[in-house]
Amino acid sequence: MYNGSQRWSARQDIYDMVQPEPPEFLRAYQPHLRYYLIDEGRCTDEELINKKTLLSGVFGVENAGHSWEALQQAVDRVVKIIEADPNKERVDRIITRWIKRHLSRLGAEVGLERLNSLVEDRDMLAENLENLVNKEWLEGMPLGYQKGFQEGVQAVKQEVGHKLIVRTEMNDQLIAEIVGLAVAEVSDMRSQVKH
Repeated sequence: MYNGSQRWSARQDIYDMVQPEPPEFLRAYQPHLRYYLIDEGRCTDEELINKKTLLSGVFGVENAGHSWEALQQAVDRVVKIIEADPNKERVDRIITRWIKRHLSRLGAEVGLERLNSLVEDRDMLAENLENLVNKEWLEGMPLGYQKGFQEGVQAVKQEVGHKLIVRTEMNDQLIAEIVGLAVAEVSDMRSQVKH
């Protein structure tokens, strides 16, 4: 399973990786070892919504970084998938543990320690996500007043873009669309983060 920002380009069979290619009489003995690639970046939002699998739900949560509302909708979809699963309790524990880590990486640390079940605590999670949005808005306002509205908006966009660069595998184009910056600005931020 791959969720990096670049498209997967590696070969999917070890046979193709051996260089130089063996002579004809040895090719029959060349090992073949293929793996099944699940490249999250190749799935469109529409494809993910139409599939009712846990993996498509997890991909939906990972791809919902453009807004907290989209994230909540993706979580609601995962909850419905969990509720329909015959191993609901076990799956709920696993996905809840994963989503807590995922949200922590996004900076949503508000009340995650109390989250024990996506199914049972869905309302609490929704409230926490809403509180996080309000908290980020309140923290960004003093900066806007100090430097002027435009400078404040730009700084918040850059900070959010920086957090997305550091904490996710999203590509520059997607981050630029989310925070409203030019792709070149996001690329510059990414190069500064690497140094």
